[in-house]
Amino acid sequence: MTTTATIRMARTEDPTPNTFWARLGSAFAMFRNGKSITGLVILGFFVLVAIFADVLAPFSPTQVDNTARFQPPSPEHWLGTTHIGEDVLSQVIHGTRGVIVVGFLAAILATVIAIVVGVVSGYVRGWKSEGLSALTNVFLVIPGLPLIIIVASMFEEPPLVLIAAVLGITGWAWGARVLRAQTMSLRNRDFVQAARANGEPLRRIITVEMLPNLMALIAASFVGTVTAAILGLTTLSYIGVIPVNTYNWGTILNWASAQGAFRQNQWWWYLPPGLCIAAIGVALSLINFGIDEYVNPRLRSAGERARAMKKKGLDVNDAVTAVRAVEVPTTRREARE
Repeated sequence: MTTTATIRMARTEDPTPNTFWARLGSAFAMFRNGKSITGLVILGFFVLVAIFADVLAPFSPTQVDNTARFQPPSPEHWLGTTHIGEDVLSQVIHGTRGVIVVGFLAAILATVIAIVVGVVSGYVRGWKSEGLSALTNVFLVIPGLPLIIIVASMFEEPPLVLIAAVLGITGWAWGARVLRAQTMSLRNRDFVQAARANGEPLRRIITVEMLPNLMALIAASFVGTVTAAILGLTTLSYIGVIPVNTYNWGTILNWASAQGAFRQNQWWWYLPPGLCIAAIGVALSLINFGIDEYVNPRLRSAGERARAMKKKGLDVNDAVTAVRAVEVPTTRREARE
């Protein structure tokens, strides 16, 4: 009886949280590892630069200094100037805004469509599920970049919102497929069956019961779409599909290539935007690696084991496992003692 009372007291004092906010908080535990934190810090830096671009930029991106053409980095122009005397640092700072806006707008649109189509098609049955799955398969084979080129050619100056919309509409299908497969495995769980038995509407079952358990996959899909949108924008800007007066890192590389900066080794013009593209790609990759480590139990256990070995001062890459030395008795008398 004492043991039973102790167990009841322990359960009463330490109840297991099973509320919506508790499940949502545990779902975002994927951002608590070192890789995700590092990626979020780098990405947050670029977001702040995009927000405060007007304050951080020392000059206007179109301001011309005729006395400082093709000037290398100097105290006045930290990243040098272009062929007509424009400040490269100011262009890179203002170009960050276009990259972040297009990347996040496209990712938000694609993620919303992926959630609606993927979760609904995974939960419902019959012709509705098959119809949404067929729609997803159609969008999987639609080429994004050629469609953007066609849409952009219809406008003299296509706005970035339009480019983001096209990138988002053509980039949701893969995330929807993954969410559909995971939802199909969740719809037979006990908590979903209990909610259905209680007469809960479809809207509440999806938003309260399923979405918190899908947050890791949703976050991974969002990060992947941001990466694809940024690479798509910079690629389209570099090849000249997007007007060069719309500043982003791709248009800076376009101007640098057109004016022979690569041939004349004027590195201060093309290297900073290239490094920015690489840095934001590394940040998004680290966030994605952190999410994969959280979702995949093998990667999570391997990461925890590696961190534990580092705390003990052991080499993670060492093929030989360190063991504690134990004295072996040499005689029967020592063994009995």
